[in-house]
Amino acid sequence: MADRLNGTRILILETREEAQFSKLLAEQGAEVVQCPMFTIQDAPDPAPIEAWIRRAIDKPFDDLVLMTGEGLRRIMKLAIARGLDQALVAALARSRKFTRGPKPGKALREIGLEAQQTTEKPTTEGVIEMLGKLDLKGHRLGLQLYPDKDHNALTDALAAQGAEVDAVLPYAYDSKAADANIVTAIDEMAAGRIDSIALTNLGQVRRLIEAAKAHGSEAKLRAGLERTLIASVGPAVSGELAAHGLRTDVSPADEAYFMRPLISAMATALLERKSRTAAS
Repeated sequence: MADRLNGTRILILETREEAQFSKLLAEQGAEVVQCPMFTIQDAPDPAPIEAWIRRAIDKPFDDLVLMTGEGLRRIMKLAIARGLDQALVAALARSRKFTRGPKPGKALREIGLEAQQTTEKPTTEGVIEMLGKLDLKGHRLGLQLYPDKDHNALTDALAAQGAEVDAVLPYAYDSKAADANIVTAIDEMAAGRIDSIALTNLGQVRRLIEAAKAHGSEAKLRAGLERTLIASVGPAVSGELAAHGLRTDVSPADEAYFMRPLISAMATALLERKSRTAAS
């Protein structure tokens, strides 16, 4: 139903899918306030990624675990630049493929492949649980990681199952980007000029906290979030919020961790909040 967000100001933080998210919100009548937080960049040294690609081609992995869609796309970008993309896709087709949530599965389909299994919950714990049910003893396992995350729990669990883990980190975050934008967004929330903040990955939560601390604005951030409906796309984001003592107000129903269900949950919650305010 269109226009469910008329009269609301929704803060979104820069993501790979920012333009699509902004468009969907605007279609519902929201005024979208965008806050660039960091940029995603290729890994500073491509040599380890190229070496991983060549190992995957020379001796295809028994199993491949993809943690993010961005990671596979960055790997393919380098493979194309080196003229190895067709050989890599053929090699990956021979591996059992496992994904952390639906986004890596989408990236696989873009190169004509399918995941054999996807986690029920798009979290590291979900990956550990999914793979824990498999016999990985003696398996060569390719593991695509993502930045700003301690992956020891995952790699230790895989090693304990007897897997030979070959990990690759194909991209990096620019953590210094756009601090001024973050501080401005904090000021807007603290002033009560934002109805809801929509969080779509846990890195956004960390950057908010880090930038607020760096600029002496942590108290203002927490005060602003008290006034603002906090919408989380799923358990990974909600878990990160909780780790910092912050709440989640709304999340998509029925474990549908996507943008449209998130927007629906936000629209319902904001309407209820508006009705309560009008009645008081």
